Amino acid sequence: MATTRQPTTRQLRVDDLGSPYGRVMLIQGPEELLADRTVEQIVAACRAEDPDVEVVRTSAVGLDGGDLTQMTSGSLFATRSVVVVDDLAEASDSLGQALLAGAASPAPDIALVLVHRGGNKGKGLVDKLKKAKVAHFPVVALKPKELVGFVEHEARRRGARLDPQVAQYLVDAVGTDLRALSGAVDQLAQDSEDGLVREGLVRRFFQGRAEVKGFTIADAALEGRTTRALEELRWALDSGTAPVLITSAMASGIRGLGRLSGVRGRGNDNEVAADIGVPPWKLRTMRQQLQRWDQMRLARAVRLVARADADVKGAADDAAYALETMVLQVSRLAGR
Repeated sequence: MATTRQPTTRQLRVDDLGSPYGRVMLIQGPEELLADRTVEQIVAACRAEDPDVEVVRTSAVGLDGGDLTQMTSGSLFATRSVVVVDDLAEASDSLGQALLAGAASPAPDIALVLVHRGGNKGKGLVDKLKKAKVAHFPVVALKPKELVGFVEHEARRRGARLDPQVAQYLVDAVGTDLRALSGAVDQLAQDSEDGLVREGLVRRFFQGRAEVKGFTIADAALEGRTTRALEELRWALDSGTAPVLITSAMASGIRGLGRLSGVRGRGNDNEVAADIGVPPWKLRTMRQQLQRWDQMRLARAVRLVARADADVKGAADDAAYALETMVLQVSRLAGR
């Protein structure tokens, strides 16, 4: 693992756990792709040990201690459960107390997975959980020098390969977002005839700052500028931008607005930007966009992007139509 510089959790790996049952596991950090993969690995380990395990996924938003007790009390149909609680930063006092009690005395047939997406909110609970000796999986942002290793590892996961120089060219073209890089590698691996990803193939798909194109489309849609968003979308597709980069950029923009809505009025711009994972210069644009959005519309937009993402990855025949539908619907939500 070290030779690939794959940025999984730094102190602990899922393979090091032994059985996940009877454990409370904390995944903490801003790198969402790695956090999601760690959850998937834990769930897979639970299923490998017990194929009939019940998997419960929920958010800490609106959850209280009683709800958690019910979720971790087992069911009539499964003797073991894995319970994944996302958005730990939003945990209420009641839920926090129940989680600390569970950490002190974990149920033997329950694997309890807690996901904190970084930032200062909820840090007090995180610190208490660490003191309770829960299994801790930090998922920190990658350093620039680690991105080439990440790309090389992603290629190997898909049975493909590429030289470090080609990996660096892909990073330069796509940018630093891990989901976008992973999606780009996936597309390249599928289109490589012999499993070797060459620079010419990367140029054909991603030349011309593809990440910027995706975020230009997302910004226009989130501002309700439907005509501009569709023009940028058509130009991006004509110039070879991979559809997955566009859905990734849109998802990133919506997540950023959701986080910003929770930190309005707190701290200076540098602190706010660090909390939501964007550069400080981006805040002005995001604040203007957020005037058009509330939590209900953001939730609807998340569902629209998730559907489009599934479509461009094979659930639908026409990726361009799926993207156009997504852009139209998101832009209309912003324009209301």
